[in-house]
Amino acid sequence: MTIPEHIAQTNGSSRISYELLPPVKGSSINTIYETLDQLMPFNPPFINITYHREEVSYLKQPDGSLKPSVVRKRPGTVGIAAAIMAKYKVDVVPHIICGGFSRQETEDALIDLDFLGIRNLLVVRGDGDKITGRFKPNPQGHRYASGLIEQIIAMNNGFYYEQYVQNPTHTHFSVGVAGYPEKHAESPNLEEDLFFLKQKVEKGAEYIVTQMFFDNQVFFNFVKKCREAGIKVPIIPGLKPVSIKEHLHVLPRTFNLTIPSDLVKEMNKCKDNQQVRQVGVEWTTNQIKELIANGHNFVHIYTMGKVDHIIKISENVL
Repeated sequence: MTIPEHIAQTNGSSRISYELLPPVKGSSINTIYETLDQLMPFNPPFINITYHREEVSYLKQPDGSLKPSVVRKRPGTVGIAAAIMAKYKVDVVPHIICGGFSRQETEDALIDLDFLGIRNLLVVRGDGDKITGRFKPNPQGHRYASGLIEQIIAMNNGFYYEQYVQNPTHTHFSVGVAGYPEKHAESPNLEEDLFFLKQKVEKGAEYIVTQMFFDNQVFFNFVKKCREAGIKVPIIPGLKPVSIKEHLHVLPRTFNLTIPSDLVKEMNKCKDNQQVRQVGVEWTTNQIKELIANGHNFVHIYTMGKVDHIIKISENVL
């Protein structure tokens, strides 16, 4: 079932989906299973699995010089998606990213996903370089998510990157994209951001999942502006509960977002991160309840690690 179909069939009931990180290289998929065993009782409509581009590490040589080494610290998105779908009989949404992949590599990944029966994709450009913060695409890849969408929709129509393909199969991917209620960090303003978001919808995106936010009014304003701009597809609010005090500084810098003053005050009162986690549970619970009361019954939660607080939030609202 596609994500828009899931949304259409809720009939007013509330649903929470979850996003997971692939384990670091060398770790077992059992870390994913241990997490999902705790989350599956909440009957999530789908599970997102992030994709990560290569990173450059600098290894010190005997002569004191630094040698760059390219590594993928979290490989396995396609395999994890297939394993989750097979084990839990739940729809999965692997991320497809521009960074680090050529068009041919992207096509090969899409073919694998099609063979596995995975229909849902979340298409994002991907992060910039860890050191410079700048995004550098593969020379044979896509610079923007809109190009990825065009490639995916072309495959849905039977057109492959390699033009010599005979009697090509039409894929049936459903594409989602990211939305930024407080604008993407590289956009000059929200209006410019919405222009390109609408462009991605016009190219074939069927739904939007937002970046995390901590003030629901920011989300409500974003949805209003999207509708005014002619963006009619479903918009799923994305949330992340705060869990450590460092989030006060890390999240705004990393994700270009604002933390409301009331939440900052509550976090500053906390003596340790256990108290911060409780503040995060209460704040996110209230966010979800308000979102549901305003007709946004589908909510997406970014887990990013341990899920004890995610379980409490899910128990509070479902």
